[in-house]
Amino acid sequence: MPERVQAWWARRQWSKGLEVPYPLGAYRAAWAAFPALVRQYHPDLNDGIALSQVPPAADVLLLWQCDAGHRFAATPAEQRLRPGRERRRSAWCPDCSERANPTRAVALPLRDDVTKPAVSANAVLRARRAPRPQRLCGKTPDVTVGEAFVSVCAPKPASAVEGRVRADLRERLNLSEELNAVRVARPFFDHLEVWPDFVFPELRIAVEYDSIGRHGLEHVGRREDADRRKDRALRGAGWEVVRLRTGRLEPLGPHDLQLASWNRAALDRLVEAFRGIRGSFLVDAYVR
Repeated sequence: MPERVQAWWARRQWSKGLEVPYPLGAYRAAWAAFPALVRQYHPDLNDGIALSQVPPAADVLLLWQCDAGHRFAATPAEQRLRPGRERRRSAWCPDCSERANPTRAVALPLRDDVTKPAVSANAVLRARRAPRPQRLCGKTPDVTVGEAFVSVCAPKPASAVEGRVRADLRERLNLSEELNAVRVARPFFDHLEVWPDFVFPELRIAVEYDSIGRHGLEHVGRREDADRRKDRALRGAGWEVVRLRTGRLEPLGPHDLQLASWNRAALDRLVEAFRGIRGSFLVDAYVR
């Protein structure tokens, strides 16, 4: 059961026999990919303990203050798992979430006969929450698993940097550019296809450009779990994945590259990663 930060800190002092069981900055790298959480954490609300002294797996209740000034308690795991798609900056705050999507009262159905038992609110909620049957998109072409193709469902590029990456790769390597999807064996959400940022069928390598986004919510929390699932689907189809991880995002796979920014040195590292996956003999055949 989560405990208050004062009790947790005192217990760690006793178990480790140290006045400061976790030195300042010990977990700075683990929290660096969550700038919104770094901004909303205040040591003065947590007995002077800095966020970089708190292990991400600690079962401790910390106090946070959202951008609107609301204060609330949550564990590190709860905070790190909440980011999803790009939302408001105060998306983690219960008060802000309630105001953005207020709870609605459940309307109970009227009874035709007073002798019949009343329907409870819980029964209505359970019926509404029943999982809907998965319906796969029928627009995926009937191609073999692992084949790349042009998908009408693929989203448009979300990052301006992707254009620079594409242009630099086009200048360095003579690879196909028009394909944007790969057929996979198992459903990925509602599709039998995935849409990497860059698809290179000649090498059977997919490249993803990952950043934390404007509000620090992208590719963290549940979005990271979806990225891992996507990578497993691609590898299960015979492809390999290279993720270009920026914004202090940690690598997810063996070939991922951590980058401060995209530049010529990053391009050289990416081409070397291609050689490490498929061999110099094959990759150099496409070098311009």
